[in-house]
Amino acid sequence: MSNILNEVLSANRDYAASFDKGDLPMPPGRHFAILTCMDARLDPAKYAGLSEGDAHVIRNAGGRASDDAIRSLVISYKLLGTREWFVVHHTDCGMETFTDDIMRDLLCSSLKTASVDETGWHDCCDGPGSAEGKYIDWLTIKDQAQSVLEDVVRIKSHPLVPLDIPVYGYIYDVKSGRLIEVPAATAAGK
Repeated sequence: MSNILNEVLSANRDYAASFDKGDLPMPPGRHFAILTCMDARLDPAKYAGLSEGDAHVIRNAGGRASDDAIRSLVISYKLLGTREWFVVHHTDCGMETFTDDIMRDLLCSSLKTASVDETGWHDCCDGPGSAEGKYIDWLTIKDQAQSVLEDVVRIKSHPLVPLDIPVYGYIYDVKSGRLIEVPAATAAGK
């Protein structure tokens, strides 16, 4: 077993030993959902004051309104009763460090982990790679406020999203821990 696997299983044993949340209902108690980035520096439970059972938290690279994120939000509303949604991107996001073409080129040359330096992204190894990355929209980010606005607009205009669900747009500042509103996004999300 790897050290990481041992650490996770040990932490889970400790957690389960005093677990007392088994009676929480399936619908989130505070009736809202957050779409945010998978970045390990973001802890939505802490920055939004959540406990188990409070809200749905949907995470992906960049916190983008991908088809799957919208699928999750629609389920969150339709079947589990959320009534408000937040889109939260963040400063210093890795999705700002590459483009679709860079990602596609890296994947074509190798499937191994790439590295980045002051000159850009580089593959460490030769193949095998795959051209399958050419068919994916990687939803990279050029401007955080603009991407939050785009995602709120995409969610609000989706035919499966009811018009009466407000969608708020924010950027989490990784240096201060603050949520900074993107007023144009929140206005579009009304």
